[in-house]
Amino acid sequence: MSRTPDLHDARDAARKVGDHPALEALARVGFVVSGLLHIVLGWTAGRVGWGGGGQADQSGALSSLASNPAGTVLMWVIVIGLAALVLWQLTVAVGPRLGDGGALDRIKALGKATVYAVLAWTASKFALGSGSSSSSEQSSQDLTATLMEAPAGQVLVGAVGVAVIVVGGYHVYKGLSRTFLDDLEEDPGTWATRSGTIGYPAKGAVLALVGVFFVIAAVQHQSSEASGLDGALKSLRDQPFGPVLLTVVAAGLIAFGLYCFARARHQRI
Repeated sequence: MSRTPDLHDARDAARKVGDHPALEALARVGFVVSGLLHIVLGWTAGRVGWGGGGQADQSGALSSLASNPAGTVLMWVIVIGLAALVLWQLTVAVGPRLGDGGALDRIKALGKATVYAVLAWTASKFALGSGSSSSSEQSSQDLTATLMEAPAGQVLVGAVGVAVIVVGGYHVYKGLSRTFLDDLEEDPGTWATRSGTIGYPAKGAVLALVGVFFVIAAVQHQSSEASGLDGALKSLRDQPFGPVLLTVVAAGLIAFGLYCFARARHQRI
């Protein structure tokens, strides 16, 4: 009589899946996809900074890529690459390997898997022709309104904001300290290291700004104060020297995208 699989069996299975060459290859495609999305996002943010149109968030980036002649094929490549990253991060969360940082690393892996899953789902809708470049600002406000209706809603919204700020701060630290190099199998070279050193803090600053808007929404008990990536970047544009600040952030996002290309080759999987 076969025994019920236990936690040890689940971890072994996760490690085997994570170590499969096919998943490794597709996960590396996923990092290329992530790089492409950040470059398009950075380019759009730069245009917005100087009066151009566009939606400066992930949905807007996907919409831009979907509108080119090979858009449908590209969307499916994006879906497959992101789905592979979801599966890989889940194997990291379930089947930790040598050097695993404990519960915190597993929580981070689950968080990344969730982000990649949302992006993959959004890309799949564009691939099927039903995608919509709905603003991340509206999504953030809808989420905030839903949380506000829950018991201790203001606390929940504030906690989300603080969590996003912490994640943003971690990105800044990871870039300035160059600890992102610990994720790689080998030295990626000068240009990749510089791209990561610039890109991580830029991405972190944007995430922290999004978190600040959630905290403001919680304090004022107004879901309309919450803002997604698009709204956060456009609010930066409206500040003194806003176009210059947004251009710097846009360049940083593009740098992060370039680092993702190097990460696709050198990431330890």
